[in-house]
Amino acid sequence: MYTGLQHLHSYLSYLVLLGLLISFAVALMGWLGNKTFSDKDRKLGLLGLIPVHLQWVIGLILYFVSPLGFKNFSGEAMGDSISRLYILEHPLTMVIAVILITIGYSRAKRQIGNDNRGFKSIAIFYGLGLILILSRIPWNAWLGN
Repeated sequence: MYTGLQHLHSYLSYLVLLGLLISFAVALMGWLGNKTFSDKDRKLGLLGLIPVHLQWVIGLILYFVSPLGFKNFSGEAMGDSISRLYILEHPLTMVIAVILITIGYSRAKRQIGNDNRGFKSIAIFYGLGLILILSRIPWNAWLGN
């Protein structure tokens, strides 16, 4: 079970990044192009939101079944940068990113038909979430080092 979840979490990351990049790019173009936020644009925002939430749920389960997660939590592990990344930095940063992305989508969906404020909300909050996600991806595992 652990290995399957670990692989699912790793491969789903690509879908998360792709969905966030598409949502962010569409929102940025709509915001800078001064377009009116529509229901179609709200649905494009879901391309970033849904994979992020799915990834978060799988990551939460993985955190409690993985030997690198909660089971490894100790003062000694905090001294090791790789252990600290898996125990604290990665999960905490991802939770903050998920919260920001959720706030951005929730604010945007109330702006349908008004002006470009929905685009602005998605662009800012998804952009911040994307930066946080990219900052705490365990690149050593992704790049095979």
